[in-house]
Amino acid sequence: MSSIRHTAPLAFSISADNQLLIGGLTATRLAARIGRTPCYAYDRALITARIAELRTVLPPDIHLHYAIKANPMPAVVQHLAGLVDGFDVASGGELKTVLDTPMAPAQMSFAGPAKSANELQQAVAAGIVINVESERELRAVTAIGTALGIQPQVALRVNPDFELKASGMKMGGGAKQFGIDAERVPAVLHELRTLDLQFIGFHIFSGSQNLRAEAISEAQEKTLALATRLSQHAPTPVRLLNLGGGFGIPYFPGDQPLDVAQVGERLAELLPAAQRDLPLAEFVIELGRFIVGAAGVYLCRVVERKLSRGQVFLVTDGGLHHHLAASGNFGQVLRKNYPVIVANRVHPETEPELASVVGPLCTPLDVLADKMPLGHAQEGDFIAVLQSGAYGLTASPTAFLGHPPPLEVLV
Repeated sequence: MSSIRHTAPLAFSISADNQLLIGGLTATRLAARIGRTPCYAYDRALITARIAELRTVLPPDIHLHYAIKANPMPAVVQHLAGLVDGFDVASGGELKTVLDTPMAPAQMSFAGPAKSANELQQAVAAGIVINVESERELRAVTAIGTALGIQPQVALRVNPDFELKASGMKMGGGAKQFGIDAERVPAVLHELRTLDLQFIGFHIFSGSQNLRAEAISEAQEKTLALATRLSQHAPTPVRLLNLGGGFGIPYFPGDQPLDVAQVGERLAELLPAAQRDLPLAEFVIELGRFIVGAAGVYLCRVVERKLSRGQVFLVTDGGLHHHLAASGNFGQVLRKNYPVIVANRVHPETEPELASVVGPLCTPLDVLADKMPLGHAQEGDFIAVLQSGAYGLTASPTAFLGHPPPLEVLV
């Protein structure tokens, strides 16, 4: 069996009969097993392999956490509970999902602005670490802890005075809705001394979806330095430093995979000094997309092969309501194609004509692939959108136009 490394860095394999293999099953058999399309399928072996890769290249003292928002499917989260060191959630719904796993609550944290009073109460009662985003939230957590007779565990989420260069989304630096501005943190730490809270440490997240090892390493170096400076104002020693993540995966032509080994080598150089300065701290890297992104496929079926004024359209039962990111409407300025293949005819016998993959929605935005070499597809064939394991279903407007939601499976 060969692999399709030109379209996916953590490659799926191709069967002897020219079909995409997902979890050891051909696309045709998987669709029959699921019962209908469209669907998302996540390959557990690829998720496991990604964790193994990270364990190999990152320093052994780094604790690896999974950011649930990347893919909160319960089966995926349950699988990861035995592979990672902790979970990070961003809502009460995600909190419920992780509390159903064997992961210890002490290894969980809750970040995000505008946490509701009910969510904060859930988090305090569960005994997880709350990444406090504001002074108002700090006081709210204190009041909830007093009412419940529990001393909440809190880390301060810091909005750093730097950003992760060349990141897909900048989560820190400048004016941001996330966290407490770094220059304000010393005063907040002073106030924290007067509150009945258990200070754990800092959460410093500066950006996401980055493919440049040197940019990630630079941000990590600045994060360690910032945490060390802020620790001098802390009421108790830092026991947790969440360095964020930012590790990206390639989606588009010309994207090169992140050299995660280079990131690990530089972090190994930086860590000894940080451990001397913060001797009780557990150092965490929080990843989502990098762990699950390449392990997922969105599978839909060609309903009609249509020719319009010389252009081939593959009209499918899937669309942007299931996979907003692949349609180009989830943060892209200029639309680019995800890696898309004909899942049951991966390699065409002859050079295929260009075709666009579109969905059933009454909007010209409903495009999953624009003018790609997919013209060998026929009605009834399966289209696979690769790199779909993160920010797929739950980041999409599934209620738009009232079509049924896709199924999800872990295989």
